[in-house]
Amino acid sequence: MDVSRKTDYALRMITELVERPEAALSVRTAAQESGVPYSFARSIQRDLAAAGLVTNARGANGGMRLTVDPRETTLLQVVEAVQGPVALSCCLGVDGDGASCPNRERCRYTAVWCNAERLLRGLFSSVTLHQLVAERRSPLPHATFELVPEDEARRAAEEADA
Repeated sequence: MDVSRKTDYALRMITELVERPEAALSVRTAAQESGVPYSFARSIQRDLAAAGLVTNARGANGGMRLTVDPRETTLLQVVEAVQGPVALSCCLGVDGDGASCPNRERCRYTAVWCNAERLLRGLFSSVTLHQLVAERRSPLPHATFELVPEDEARRAAEEADA
């Protein structure tokens, strides 16, 4: 998974809003404060609004405001609002057409990719905007890995996906 430039910029803009919970920031101000090109910021603002993360108001007291509680909104929610589902491979059907990989049943790497994706999604969903921005805390995974028979790993990956 690549974190797109758009996602990076969106997180910068969200940071500005989390740091100023009472303020309404114009897209231009949010872009300038976070080092995001204004033309890109307009597109990001629309994505964030469509996902219900921000609201926009026009006028003298207008601007963007968070519509979600940063204490309950996860990094995963913001990432997926901007760039779609977090996915490492097309094993689970996120290759654009929604179909699973045709080689999934005989591929020796399916369980690895699916479990890695599950871990990444778990990491992103384990931390809130408040923790990252206001508390300046980040998750530190303490995972251990165990080699198991392929069919057991596949079962675990499929159960986690269900």
